[in-house]
Amino acid sequence: MEAPLVPAYGESTLADVVPALAASLGVDGWSDALGLPASDRWVLLLVDGLGAHNLAAALEEAPFLASLLAEDASTTVTSGAPSTTATSITSLGTALPPGQHGIAGYAFRNPVDGGYLNALTWADGLSALDVQPRLTSFERLSRQGVTLTSVSPARFAGTGLTECALRGARFHPVPDEDDHPARIQWTVDGAASGDSSLVYLYERSLDHTGHGMGWQTEHWRSALRRIDALARDLRSALPDDVRLLVTGDHGMIDSPPERWVVVEDVPHLADDLTLLAGEGRFRQLYCEPRDVDAVAARWRAVMGDRAWVVTREEAVESGWFGPVDRRLADRWGDVMVVCRDDWAVMTRRQPKEFGLVGMHGSLTEFEMRVPVLVG
Repeated sequence: MEAPLVPAYGESTLADVVPALAASLGVDGWSDALGLPASDRWVLLLVDGLGAHNLAAALEEAPFLASLLAEDASTTVTSGAPSTTATSITSLGTALPPGQHGIAGYAFRNPVDGGYLNALTWADGLSALDVQPRLTSFERLSRQGVTLTSVSPARFAGTGLTECALRGARFHPVPDEDDHPARIQWTVDGAASGDSSLVYLYERSLDHTGHGMGWQTEHWRSALRRIDALARDLRSALPDDVRLLVTGDHGMIDSPPERWVVVEDVPHLADDLTLLAGEGRFRQLYCEPRDVDAVAARWRAVMGDRAWVVTREEAVESGWFGPVDRRLADRWGDVMVVCRDDWAVMTRRQPKEFGLVGMHGSLTEFEMRVPVLVG
């Protein structure tokens, strides 16, 4: 049976990208595990949903990104676990593995009130510092003299996830994400600021298209073509002394409805649960300590070889989240159901999930591995 892809934290994960950029910038105290070329100015383009295997299957749609694959510094890394945006962006922005920053997935146990926390929509009255108080890499680099800019959708300004992952950069709001010339100009301006600079540019259309339509569609390929043109035009607009790094936060698989296990449709599957969180490809189950073994056994019997069903202790021991701060450990499910192949575990408690085609979160090669393209 295929084994889950466990991230190599400190060597080849998204948490290692900004340290490599900082070392390239010549900032003291940072190490480069990726072998990036030296430069005083970098632009980091994060394409949400750009998996290395997804890209490889559609290279003819992305000639510019394909050209970067030949560069010596281009490689692949993995996301952390789970392979989902909230966890990945926080790992990228803090240079910490999930076990140290505590953003435990798309949705997990709220560390303040014990309820359900969606890391993308957040919760009223909840401070980012209550959830993720560690310094971000942007805050650290700013203190070391690097000029940092985040060019991101206007609606993300001041949100919980932005403040958890990316605080420390000057936030430049993007009111119209389809206005590529304006985004490029703001990025070029940010790159020219200060004696050394790092600009973070976020692009989300590929992920949205994949979720709604599936990644094996013309819609997804059209989105990839637009993103390839954005990256090409950005590289053309940047001065020669500015380097560009393009990466993703996770890959994506398509999961058809006939491959869904719906929790509420299986008798007794939800027994003993105090909270059900996570997402279709990486379900997090919370229960009383006395019920952990029974819950794990019940889910293993139902899922069989359709998922890896592990306890929190087993996942931590296997290194899924890197070293885990004991104060953060109970944010992860007492039991985790991590789907294999194209299976998914769905819940009627989150009805919007039933509109998804493309999904991610699991520890498969397709979902975990993302490109690092340097130009």
